[in-house]
Amino acid sequence: MKFLIDAQLPVRIADLLVTLGYDVIHTKNLPLKNSTSDSEINKISILEKRIVITKDKDFLDSFLIKQEPYKLLLVTTGNIS
Repeated sequence: MKFLIDAQLPVRIADLLVTLGYDVIHTKNLPLKNSTSDSEINKISILEKRIVITKDKDFLDSFLIKQEPYKLLLVTTGNIS
């Protein structure tokens, strides 16, 4: 499985998934880092068939209306450090 972790989630999640053998990108590793737009994240997700992991509910709307990103894992938690 391939994942793309959005800016609101800590890099530690990406690190954990990498240690478990998954192909993971955090937005901090993209050229625009955490300023990468949602549309660019969707584009990368579709092109590379990556599951977007995010807390951003805007991705849920995009997924339901436009079927973007490729796949979505919406995390609902309180603030985490």
